[in-house]
Amino acid sequence: MKPACLFLNKMPKLKRRLLLTGLLLLAVSSASWFAIFLLHSSEEQGSPSNLGRLSASPPTPHITLPVDSGPYHNWQLFAADFEDMIQSFKIYVYPTNYASSSFASSASIFLPHPNPFDPKLGNYFSEHMFKLSLLSSSLITTNPEKANLFFLPFSVNLLRNDPRVHSEPSIADFVARYTTSISQDFPFWNASLGSDHFYACCHSVCREASSKHVGLRNNAIQLTCSSSYFQRFYVTHKDVALPQVWPRPPQHALNPPHARDKLVYFAGRIQNSNIRQQLVDLWGNDTYMDIFPGQPSYPYEEGFRRSKFCLHVKGYEVNTARVSDAVHYGCVPVIISNHYELPFANVLDWSKFSVIVNNGDVALLKRTLLSITRRKYMSMYHNLCEVRRHFVWHETPKGYDSFYMTAYQLWLKRSSLRLSS
Repeated sequence: MKPACLFLNKMPKLKRRLLLTGLLLLAVSSASWFAIFLLHSSEEQGSPSNLGRLSASPPTPHITLPVDSGPYHNWQLFAADFEDMIQSFKIYVYPTNYASSSFASSASIFLPHPNPFDPKLGNYFSEHMFKLSLLSSSLITTNPEKANLFFLPFSVNLLRNDPRVHSEPSIADFVARYTTSISQDFPFWNASLGSDHFYACCHSVCREASSKHVGLRNNAIQLTCSSSYFQRFYVTHKDVALPQVWPRPPQHALNPPHARDKLVYFAGRIQNSNIRQQLVDLWGNDTYMDIFPGQPSYPYEEGFRRSKFCLHVKGYEVNTARVSDAVHYGCVPVIISNHYELPFANVLDWSKFSVIVNNGDVALLKRTLLSITRRKYMSMYHNLCEVRRHFVWHETPKGYDSFYMTAYQLWLKRSSLRLSS
């Protein structure tokens, strides 16, 4: 101890103070750690689950990491809700052969299409496949007292092709008379004023079909491909967007990203769209962007296979089948269609597998797409592959296909309030 004191006395005053301060801090720190060690040891020894484990290490805390929902807003929440829907959702389809029916001569208007996979159906494929899938599903009930929703099975597409009806005013008259008949012959319409009833259509005259029946127009759920919240007779909080799908052959193996040598693909009529005309004017001669005012110089489907991005551009309506075609062939959709309520938007996060461009930003299209990094594009491509199953129809519905995804949207619209019948 004495040599240490002599050593300190010989040190300059400033260095001696710094050394003593450092030793003091070290002593305090050691004492604190020793106290914590004793406290922790006593807690471990006193715990019933740790008796006899005097030197056990503390348990690693459980950390819940955020789950990547991929292309979904919240997959876990949706999947649980979806399962509940499968177990409890019931739909009653009105018959067409009841005794007082005055529509017996028009029975084909209410029946499933005899050949829904006919390529000539084109834009109306989803309308017919929904009805066919519904009648083959487990959601059907023959007891209307157990139904959550009621389906009015008329087909606007078939009415449009029926020479006895055909015109838009005549279709609206037919639908109004049919709905009035349902409200008079069954008690269920009046119990809710039609708010738990729905109908499906993909034809462009669909909006006008309900125009002459106030209850159908204002209360019933319109399941439609023309889901624009800027159009008359479409009410976002009431109606449901139906995916417009064409009957395409299955694509089990998609063209991988590295084999897609074109940046952009679009082919379609430009007569009814200023935006399409603008695209042709801006990029029609760009060798990196295949944009055609009409039919392309190669098979239509080939453009989706060889391109990284495929354009869905508003024409006469906000909707076209190009969105589902892009999804089908693995081409990231670019949606240029203001006011379009995209299908399944409350389940799917479209920003994770598509690009949405405002109509007024068409001139910035190429710059926008080139600014997307390869990492971001690959993420979008993989998410796109995951959502493909939602844009497929089956005669007998299964899994998370177009029918059940649409049924889920309807299930969310169901009401627990109904007047006594």
